[in-house]
Amino acid sequence: MKSGWVEGKLVDFVEEFIVPQRDKPKVFSGTIPWCRIEDIEGVYLSESKSGKTVTEQAVKEMPLRVFPKDTVLVSCSADLGRCAIAAQPLVTNQTFIGLVPKRTITSQYLYYLMTSRAAELNDAATGATIKYLSQDKFKALKVAVPSISEQQRIVTKLDAAFGALREAEGHVERNRANARELFESYLNGVFEGKEGWEETTLGEIGKVCMCKRILKEQTTSTGDIPFYKIGTFGKEPDAYIPKEIYEEFKRKYSFPKMGDVLISASGTIGRGVVYDGEPAYFQDSNIVWIDNNEEQVLNEYLFQFYKVCDWSPTKGATISRLYNDDLRKVRIAFPSLQEQRKLVAQMVELDAQTQALEATYQQKLRELEGLKKGLLGAAFRGEL
Repeated sequence: MKSGWVEGKLVDFVEEFIVPQRDKPKVFSGTIPWCRIEDIEGVYLSESKSGKTVTEQAVKEMPLRVFPKDTVLVSCSADLGRCAIAAQPLVTNQTFIGLVPKRTITSQYLYYLMTSRAAELNDAATGATIKYLSQDKFKALKVAVPSISEQQRIVTKLDAAFGALREAEGHVERNRANARELFESYLNGVFEGKEGWEETTLGEIGKVCMCKRILKEQTTSTGDIPFYKIGTFGKEPDAYIPKEIYEEFKRKYSFPKMGDVLISASGTIGRGVVYDGEPAYFQDSNIVWIDNNEEQVLNEYLFQFYKVCDWSPTKGATISRLYNDDLRKVRIAFPSLQEQRKLVAQMVELDAQTQALEATYQQKLRELEGLKKGLLGAAFRGEL
């Protein structure tokens, strides 16, 4: 540690630790922004993207804790270590703890300091489902702080470096998005249909099917047969059913055959998974498929079609829902089976190239994130 730096606990440099009120306001109106972690974009936080605000009267009556301007907000649950500086007085939910700095430390330096400790904060947090870091653990965090002039020099350098890195990240993100958009544009062009192609509805291709409902009490956290719910569809399962139930339901009721394309019918509509034939079970109306005999349309062609299908008929109050009647009405254009095979081969190859590009861009983003961590580490070791 460089000469002149003062070591101590975070409580030695923070005037006040502000913990928000548990209760959420029932009415949102007024002039004081009510913010969540989703509202953070960049260093400063000034408003709620949803436009939610509270009145001064609500602040007094509940009461709510208001973060003064220049308070450093640090996420103390879920995405721990996510930070922002209050650009004006505001109120938040319980995701944050507010750090009001003493005169010996600037808000900007404290912001970068807390950002640099995100991994440590996550390690210190406790909780089975959602991690949480207590006020006492924040207070006990060991830190080192130089003079105000040195803080300002460090912040100036970090601002410039992080500004350049954010610009680089934006460039990489745009390239990644462009790669995916080009692939989807190509798919859209394919499925617009050509002269001589046949056009029909998915309902004419085959019957809409789903597995028989599995009750919650029939599932376990470990077991014989993976049970895929809408939240784990296409991912790792977190529930299982006994082999006896699987065998009985597979024998008596609708069940996909190998190669059928399963699609999500709620949440994010139309996510597709090709059933590989391995023992597994799927959540009734949330995961459906077309029982297609492939006499008209190949399942591989359907799988690609679902990626760019217009699911606009979907409706629902709180979550999106693809109803069977809506699915049956979706129109699809297709050529001969021989031409479908050629097109599928081209789409698969282009998709693989797109995924390779996306993986390259993702690696670049990881490298940029590594540069950020390296810069922060050097700054708070006094090496910047």
